[in-house]
Amino acid sequence: MRVVVFVGVSIDGFLARDDGTYDFLKPFEGEEHGYVDLMARIDTLVIGRATYETVLAFDVWPYAGKRVVVLTHRPLATRRGETTHEGSLKPLMARLAREGAHGIYLDGGVAIQAGLEEDVVDEMIVSVVPVTVGCGRPLFARGAPCTRRWTLGGVRSYPSGLVQTQYARVR
Repeated sequence: MRVVVFVGVSIDGFLARDDGTYDFLKPFEGEEHGYVDLMARIDTLVIGRATYETVLAFDVWPYAGKRVVVLTHRPLATRRGETTHEGSLKPLMARLAREGAHGIYLDGGVAIQAGLEEDVVDEMIVSVVPVTVGCGRPLFARGAPCTRRWTLGGVRSYPSGLVQTQYARVR
């Protein structure tokens, strides 16, 4: 089983502004940056509650045919068969592996930070957009735990100026 992070950030490392908006990423949505390939190789999505609520407002549900687990400590009225999980990610990932999950997409700023802290992330695909935000919600939490080694799997640049890096966790 592989846990993959696929995320867009500003040059200065922010996923979103302080208020949670990510308008600075919108101009780059017209280019296909590998999301279709990612969705073809995952069967399960583990998503933070705030990101899940943002996705609910989309015109089209982007996770059709995928198992979706929402990380939350509050009650949630699910709409498309989603389940919820509260607490550490390691037991969730172990359970998903036992249940046959083979590709997991971990999404949402807090969820990604927890996954990195708990060392459950196997691959990161980070798309850096040519915009600085100055402040906001960072990809990497300040004071993140110990150093972890990653190996570069590839780098791609796009006409928009977006640069995408792919890293695999060295275990």
